[in-house]
Amino acid sequence: MIAYRCEDSPECIFTAIYRAYEEKCDPRDTRICLTEDPLLFAEDRPVTVEEEKAEKVLRTLRRRFGEEDLQSLCLCLASPSEDKGQAAYRTIAKGLGRGCRPGHLFDDLADPDVHKAFALARGAGNELHHLYGFLRFQELEGGILYARIGPKNDLTAFLMPHFADRFPEENFLIQDEPRGLCGVHPVGKEWFLVQSGQIFLRAGAEGESIEERGTAPLRQTRERLMFSAGEEEIQELFRCFCRTIAIEERWNLELQRNLLPLRFRGYMTEF
Repeated sequence: MIAYRCEDSPECIFTAIYRAYEEKCDPRDTRICLTEDPLLFAEDRPVTVEEEKAEKVLRTLRRRFGEEDLQSLCLCLASPSEDKGQAAYRTIAKGLGRGCRPGHLFDDLADPDVHKAFALARGAGNELHHLYGFLRFQELEGGILYARIGPKNDLTAFLMPHFADRFPEENFLIQDEPRGLCGVHPVGKEWFLVQSGQIFLRAGAEGESIEERGTAPLRQTRERLMFSAGEEEIQELFRCFCRTIAIEERWNLELQRNLLPLRFRGYMTEF
């Protein structure tokens, strides 16, 4: 048994998959491990991110399985599950082995590895779909839009293209609080991901802009957000609107919890 020890990132997992094929490992006797838990009689092989190898794996997956299945694999790797790397690796190996066509990687749901990868991808995809509707932006001083999220899955990289397409002329931040990760979209530039402590606001003649580096760290904290002049008023008007349109005789809290899970509400203006 060979155990490739990876950090919890898609790039590192793809690097491990490349090495497994490069070293001609049998997928039945190979594990992608994201923890330090020992495996009896296994040969540990540490893996560090090699961007060139990860890119080669991505290109191969896109060519062999298509964009939709590649997206599903990436959603699987966004899960917090410790088994996601192994499930994705075995699913890829079986797909390559049977020469499956684009769009059919997850057809064999009777296979436990394929089913596991499919279930993880579906769970992450469902949460991503929720966040498209439940994410709330707030306007800070200088006109920067700021949103906080706390998802179970690591979805910031999937949210950024969606909102960059809708707000191309806005400076905005999406902060994943539990992971300390920020997606940053400066006007007229490509969005990027950084750790929250590396985000800076720079004051300029036309307000504040977003940079990766600067002279002062991000000072807008959860406890002391500096909203723009009209933001708090607009938030209260929105809460008033939500209260006003509610029909007391039709309250159904159980249905509301099904449609809007409690874990999203701490990040929503109306709650």
